[in-house]
Amino acid sequence: MNDKLVVIISSGDAGKAHAGATYAVNALKYAWMEEVKLYFFGPAEALLLTDKKLQALLAEYQNENETAIACKYVAEEGGISHEFAALDVPVQYIGEQISTLIKDGYTPMVW
Repeated sequence: MNDKLVVIISSGDAGKAHAGATYAVNALKYAWMEEVKLYFFGPAEALLLTDKKLQALLAEYQNENETAIACKYVAEEGGISHEFAALDVPVQYIGEQISTLIKDGYTPMVW
């Protein structure tokens, strides 16, 4: 059984983003999965910077000793790269990272 998950939150819809982040947090907190990687991509990046509930879910994820990552390409295109430092979210190119995780057996879950 595969117990490694990569959660990619790309939706700018708050409800969808909250659902994805909630699952990522709970999968770690309740040991539903052994490993859960969390990425913010596309419209979800701008949402993360303004949505307090999503920020609270991010903090819960980080409390599980995990690091969420935001897409550098999207953040730079939107001129928001520098804003992620306040949330302790590194900004990195993620295409290769996600591809490698999938090749390594992580199941992708996109919200």
